[in-house]
Amino acid sequence: MSKNLLEHINNPADLRKLSLSELPDLARELREFIIDIVSVKEGHLGASLGVVELTIALHYVFDTPNDLLVWDVGHQAYGHKILTERRTKFDTNRQLGGISGFPKRSESVYDTFGVGHSSTSISAALGMAIASQLKGENRHHISVIGDASIASGMAFEGLNHAGVTAANLLVILNDNAIGIDPSVGALKHYLTSVKEGKNPKQNNMIKSLNFDYSGPIDGHDLSKLISELERLKKTKGPKFLHIVTTKGKGLEQAEKDQVKYHAPGKFDAKTGEITQKSEAHLPMKFQDVFGLTLVELAKNNPKIIGITPAMPSGSSMKFMMDAFPDRAFDVGIAEQHAVTLSAGMATQGMIVFCNIYSTFLQRAYDQVIHDVALQNLPVIFCLDRAGLVGEDGATHHGVFDIAYLRCIPNMIIYAPKDELDLQNILYTASLGLPHPIAIRYPRGRGKYSNSEFRIQNLEFEKIEIGKAHLLKNGTKTAVLSTGFIGTNVSLALENGNQPETIAHYDFGFIKPLDEKLLHEIFNSFETIITIEDGTIKGGFGSAIVEFASENNYSKPVKVIGIPDTFIEHGTVEELQKICKIDVKSLENLFLDY
Repeated sequence: MSKNLLEHINNPADLRKLSLSELPDLARELREFIIDIVSVKEGHLGASLGVVELTIALHYVFDTPNDLLVWDVGHQAYGHKILTERRTKFDTNRQLGGISGFPKRSESVYDTFGVGHSSTSISAALGMAIASQLKGENRHHISVIGDASIASGMAFEGLNHAGVTAANLLVILNDNAIGIDPSVGALKHYLTSVKEGKNPKQNNMIKSLNFDYSGPIDGHDLSKLISELERLKKTKGPKFLHIVTTKGKGLEQAEKDQVKYHAPGKFDAKTGEITQKSEAHLPMKFQDVFGLTLVELAKNNPKIIGITPAMPSGSSMKFMMDAFPDRAFDVGIAEQHAVTLSAGMATQGMIVFCNIYSTFLQRAYDQVIHDVALQNLPVIFCLDRAGLVGEDGATHHGVFDIAYLRCIPNMIIYAPKDELDLQNILYTASLGLPHPIAIRYPRGRGKYSNSEFRIQNLEFEKIEIGKAHLLKNGTKTAVLSTGFIGTNVSLALENGNQPETIAHYDFGFIKPLDEKLLHEIFNSFETIITIEDGTIKGGFGSAIVEFASENNYSKPVKVIGIPDTFIEHGTVEELQKICKIDVKSLENLFLDY
């Protein structure tokens, strides 16, 4: 058996020097390399293991980077990165200062389009193909998209347009019946029928869109893949190749539990066993507080509905789906649909908790404005992963939601300072509100231990809308924080040398603001400092500055938060330090006040 092929491949030109008979050994080595690194450094595992053969075949057949390859989302691009000049630094993947966990144009000429959100690859590759056509260039353009991502509306918009062009576009459907969670919807059932050879309508929907369709073929058979790709290279116009793969291929546990091994954390590279961490004395994750609280509320209120776009596990909507399967819906990667579906249910008196990651709600901005806020429908948006999220980097940080929601009329925005506040605002919203509300909370754990915090049999407390609270008295400077970042403020004040001069207020409600209290603050303190884990442009601090301007206050307001730049990947602690919102940076800041 051939050994050490991978260590001699620095780029696709080196790959193309291998014989066809050597490629299966290279696939084995590439899998082992990915497993060895990710088992220690963590990252997205299953998706990249599933496309090892496809990745090799694409770079073997096509003249990358002259031929343009676009990976949808990018979870599956680790093998691509390793084969394209980043093998020796792959161990820095997703670490501060290291390579990105997703394809990124500024990182490599082989990363033709920056990704991180789903369903963009067909439109991007089509745009490239049309541009090449206009410039008279003879290049191939390939989009690799999964069966969960292709169900999104934007993917169909791209297919619809591509089918009436003569663009040299190849769309490859990587069909493994799973995204992060199992794929859902009628399209999944259609693809399953196609794979099983029993197309129920005796026609092919892709062919009907004017694509040259081929497949399904085994995505782990290198010989078949390469043969079909060579054929498609000679075929003009839009083409569609349907391949069937197994997510997690090559690691038994990853094949058996594809949800858990999407991003398993640290694990044993030989056995596949995930490194267990004791969670007995750790605070609960905010997502679990949301999911379990929703179940408790739904027990007593049959009008409560849960909706999530393809993130039932990540958002913990899975608890509601298990407890009340008729009242909780995973609608697939379809954020726009999720929002308008919620709006439709709200018109009929249902109490809808629409749970979407902050970064993904960006994809449904028009629906939030046009379908919800304009009609003043009381949809309850639960924005998971608000603030800095860590190693997934710029595409996933939830730092823009305050700014993009605060400008929308009728919208209430609330950021709980801890798990109890999250429970109580969920309860308050379930009682009925006159407006839509966005509740933003971070990725990760809260601050209360299991002995201090419980979900069941809890007496919820109704929160007064628009009310802020004093957390600590002071004489000279008022610090105004919103959300869980206030924990850093409290710790910095506890550790500081001049705590008696600084007051600390929690502004859970970013909109509406507690204007009565703000008048008291501006009349009582020399300086105001605002602190948030959202962007300083248009965020909570901007709201306070606007209040000061409208009311002719001349007191200085210092705005602290995420600077006006895209923050890259690293741990949350490292990124907070960069943004100067970590405990130590705040301690140093408060020394001057």
